[in-house]
Amino acid sequence: MSIRRKALEALSQIIDGGAYANLCLKKAEEGLDERDAKWISAAVYSALDNLMMIDLIIACHAKGKLDKTIRNILRLGVCQARYMLVPESAACNESVKLAKEVGKGALSGYVNGVMRSICRSKDAIELPHDPVERLSIEHSWPKWLVEELCQNYGIEEAEAIISSKEHGFCIRAQWPYSDKELEGELTKRSIGFRRGGIDDNAFYLESGFDVTKEPLFAEGKLTVQSESAMLICRIMEPKADMKILDACCAPGGKTAYMASLAKNMCDITGFDLHEHRKELTEKTLSRLNVTRAKLYTKNSAEYDAGFEKAFDAVLTDVPCSGLGVRGKPDVRYAKTPAIIDELCRIQSGILDTCSRYVKPGGTLVYSTCTVSKKENEDVAKAFLRTHAGFEPCDISAFLPESMRDRASGGMIQLLPNRDNTEGFFIAKFIRRR
Repeated sequence: MSIRRKALEALSQIIDGGAYANLCLKKAEEGLDERDAKWISAAVYSALDNLMMIDLIIACHAKGKLDKTIRNILRLGVCQARYMLVPESAACNESVKLAKEVGKGALSGYVNGVMRSICRSKDAIELPHDPVERLSIEHSWPKWLVEELCQNYGIEEAEAIISSKEHGFCIRAQWPYSDKELEGELTKRSIGFRRGGIDDNAFYLESGFDVTKEPLFAEGKLTVQSESAMLICRIMEPKADMKILDACCAPGGKTAYMASLAKNMCDITGFDLHEHRKELTEKTLSRLNVTRAKLYTKNSAEYDAGFEKAFDAVLTDVPCSGLGVRGKPDVRYAKTPAIIDELCRIQSGILDTCSRYVKPGGTLVYSTCTVSKKENEDVAKAFLRTHAGFEPCDISAFLPESMRDRASGGMIQLLPNRDNTEGFFIAKFIRRR
């Protein structure tokens, strides 16, 4: 089976079957060499990331109702010609070959005609004049999401948010391995990097780095983590002898960094709803040499009297829409307003329940990896209105000078276009009684 057919099958499963992109690609790449695996991943993610624009291009040249498989062949073909720098002739020829390979040989002439028509006039696409519709198609974000972002951030900021790309591969050191030791090792091996702008322990690598083959990774001296996730852990202020709850702990990166910041001298309890995710987290913590963590398979929204006022600090990094994370374009297509509303209900339930586990004088952190105001500021403010014992806790000391003016009421929204990291929201509260 050709790599383009593997890419086609993955793309079809994601778009037409609602499958998760990362899982489909993992299966598609099995048994392939690194070069072919990377090509499939790049083709599928590039097609998804530009899907609405690609579909507009196809619609201008392909008349009538399209067979699903033919539409996806054309999507891959346009993606290669327009976004992957594949020569137009090759993109056309490979699309024709792909149609024949999957049993659509009778339509291969049609595929050839549409692809050649697109390649001849690829710059002649007219976008809608309405700014929301234009942004939606140009950047391939559902219109309702673009409309919401424009309302919350303004058109210019919304466009900057949705057009922002990934900010690089970020790793950090895990205690007792230090950032100085990691910097020295990378320098010795001539691996280019830049230091983080939010956390000094963040290293953005400039070249390829396969962590699965890296001894430092296997030894638990380093791990992969975004700066936004690292900031959440800093704001938790983990210290020796603290009792900390990570209420939605899988896959374990934040649990591990909190342990690292406290030099393995704090006690961390972790909850996760699913047993297999708890087991995944246990493996992560074991690799990273976290020694004082105890995990439970548990629904964080269901109250447990055994944990009443038991913790000095509680982290609720709740399930969310994931709209702040780059590199996962399938996420935004799967969301609807109804899904966002249901997520807000779940988030509020977890926050409400877990607030009862905070000791008087202790702190509660609420975080998401989204730029959705409904899931972020609205949930946090609603919590404060209904929980008189809690009040905002200043977080400005944990932020770079350039970000402090945006921290208000114990809350900050990180934006990918401004902060060179993922779009996370963080709010911190202190329990007064």
